[in-house]
Amino acid sequence: MTNAPNTTRLAPRLVASDVDGTLLDHHERVTERTRRAVSAVVADGVPFVLSTGRPPRWIHPVVDQLGYAPMSVCANGAVIYDAANDRVLSAETLSVQTLQWLADVAYRALPGCGLAAERVGRTAHDSATPQFVSSPGYEHAWLNPDNVEMTEDDVVDVPAVKLLIRLSGSTSGHMADVLSPLISGRADLTFSTDNGLIELSAPGITKASGLAKVAESLSVDVDDIVAFGDMPNDVPMLSMVGLGVAMGNAHPAAVAAANEVTVTNAEDGVAHVLERWW
Repeated sequence: MTNAPNTTRLAPRLVASDVDGTLLDHHERVTERTRRAVSAVVADGVPFVLSTGRPPRWIHPVVDQLGYAPMSVCANGAVIYDAANDRVLSAETLSVQTLQWLADVAYRALPGCGLAAERVGRTAHDSATPQFVSSPGYEHAWLNPDNVEMTEDDVVDVPAVKLLIRLSGSTSGHMADVLSPLISGRADLTFSTDNGLIELSAPGITKASGLAKVAESLSVDVDDIVAFGDMPNDVPMLSMVGLGVAMGNAHPAAVAAANEVTVTNAEDGVAHVLERWW
């Protein structure tokens, strides 16, 4: 592997990008340069796919800025979401039994932690069931959370696409080191921020598995994909594709998994690479 750019590579047949820390700048905006680059990709008939830890209900602010509604791999690969038609195409869930087991492990291993669960309906804002539920001890890692608070037992009594474990004052890396040996393959563990937040999905469910599913539906070989990311939850995707690009602001694990490193998200790192071909 090398982190130097390969400027002779043929144009990719599919482009996939993480959202936070990658496609968006520090103000959670798609810059004009990045928007133009994505528009050029799409105008050339090449699919542009979002691959993110975000749930479907957090995709539309990105769509509004892009001016394009891409197919989206959400919840770290657990959900395939058609943003153009507001339809959840597939969802891979953790069972209630597994959620309850994971909750017991988390409470024992990380005293004082809180739990939350991401659920999904048929559309991004399906009101048939609360989509983001949290326990009373859960301290949110972002501003303006859209959660419904429930008892600890109620959080894990419905299948979920993602279980979140939050321990304020800790780092996600430390939490992962503690939990990983205890999970025993019953969930896929990762994190997208180092701010004391761990994300658990069904075994084998990652951005790579979700993106592979989308690529297969479009008859695109994974070797013909370029993907961008910045955090450990991007590592499986960056490792799988033909050209994995880590951002200049990326976590060391993402840098190690990538074929090359571009400039930061604040410097239009995604556009910087795409402009080689478009």
